[in-house]
Amino acid sequence: MKRAVIIVAGGKGLRMGMSTPKQFLELDGIPILCRTVHQFRSFDPEIEVILVLPEAFVEFWKKLSQPFLRPDSYRYVYGGAERFHSVKNAVDTLAPDVDIVGVHDGVRPLVSVACIAQCYTQAALKGNAVPCINPPESIRTVTADGTSKIVDRNTVKLIQTPQVFHAEVLRKAYMQPYTPMFTDDASVVEQYGETINLIEGEKSNIKITTFDDINYAQFMVSRSKNTK
Repeated sequence: MKRAVIIVAGGKGLRMGMSTPKQFLELDGIPILCRTVHQFRSFDPEIEVILVLPEAFVEFWKKLSQPFLRPDSYRYVYGGAERFHSVKNAVDTLAPDVDIVGVHDGVRPLVSVACIAQCYTQAALKGNAVPCINPPESIRTVTADGTSKIVDRNTVKLIQTPQVFHAEVLRKAYMQPYTPMFTDDASVVEQYGETINLIEGEKSNIKITTFDDINYAQFMVSRSKNTK
């Protein structure tokens, strides 16, 4: 069974107001995106890695990653206007013999090899696997008139990546026209007509979007080093 992973790292760092996109920042001396790639290579040394990169930063990335990744250990495509278009650019380049493909956020470097393995195993068995965790806080929904109502948090899940699918299903799902409802790959595949299989994720598998997230990730990396 041939596996592939699309690692989405096409963001330009606009939300954090930085000149360098967050996926290229370092955690303990290693770029975040390099750490993410390493986790998938640790899971399967033969996995095909496709990076989605912002076109303006491709040469920057090549120099940045050179000490940590062999150039032949991945290939890349350019990011698109929305996440949907970025993933589609990569899906369109998948080799015909790829059986299972995951899509992962480049700024989730703390995902464990065990979580990755579970996602690919369950996707092979059930067609897809999407990791999630329970929300720790109370949740309310805001109504049209500005009031709010409590939501049973046992009915709500926080969705993570990698989201893993049979490759043929993902190819066909990404032939659909884009709509703003497509916030992740599960929403695209669900719209195509597939039932989504949720599995248990990891609280530590955070998506780095703020400076607080970077500080937390740095703490987790340092703690991991000290416990080895």
